[in-house]
Amino acid sequence: MTSHKKDVWASGAAYEPYVGRWSRLVAPDFVGSLGVAEGGAWVDVGCGTGALTEAILKHAAPRSVESVDSSAGFVEYARHHVRDTRASFMFADARALPQPNDSAEAVVSGLVLNFVPQPADAVGEMRRVAKPGSGVVAAYVWDYAGRMDLMRYFWDAAVALDPAAEPLDEGRRFPICNPDALTQLFRGAGLGDVTARAIDVPPRFRDFDDYWTPFIGGQGPAPGYAMSLTPDRRESLRQRIRDTLPTAADGSINMIARAWAVRGVKRARG
Repeated sequence: MTSHKKDVWASGAAYEPYVGRWSRLVAPDFVGSLGVAEGGAWVDVGCGTGALTEAILKHAAPRSVESVDSSAGFVEYARHHVRDTRASFMFADARALPQPNDSAEAVVSGLVLNFVPQPADAVGEMRRVAKPGSGVVAAYVWDYAGRMDLMRYFWDAAVALDPAAEPLDEGRRFPICNPDALTQLFRGAGLGDVTARAIDVPPRFRDFDDYWTPFIGGQGPAPGYAMSLTPDRRESLRQRIRDTLPTAADGSINMIARAWAVRGVKRARG
């Protein structure tokens, strides 16, 4: 998954409280919207800590879910936490999937495509594995430039304090993360019936520490940037973010986390 020197994907335990827990809110809506019949074979590309795999197992009644990720740490975390005989986890690159051609009813990906250096190659692989005529290929990514609020507050504060941080902002780094770009990506891969839509979930943090602590876990671009700072600069960033967050009287913080989802179908051969 890693595409930038500050992106670290190694610890599932650190990733979960950062964005894994919010992906778990998006995944059931995403899975339920795909229209895949029960008893199908699924492939989860870039499975991370297993949020999407668990949603498939719970809501789609699959025959099997083969889940792959390029982080050995995430694969081990998912294997340990997802206990279902229908699921298997393996180390693999999204651009070179181990599954055979035309083998899955659904090939899906959550929060991964923007981190793949050649996302078109990954979508091409997803299409290859899907069954012709009916196989669903679908993905979701965060709306980094818009309503992924927990990251927007972070990067807006970071850039205000350090303009040199602007190129690291995921809203700038990942122009693929909008519905038009995702639709173009899927159509360019030869998929048909391509549609894109927003999925909004409402993250609620108990207090500021619940919001801030995951950023010092070092997993992903924003935490990687935070941990690259000196203690004094990190404290300045922490305080600036604290001053700008929408904090309620009881100390809780309510936000929006928007994901963009895209779905296509592998055309029948003809």
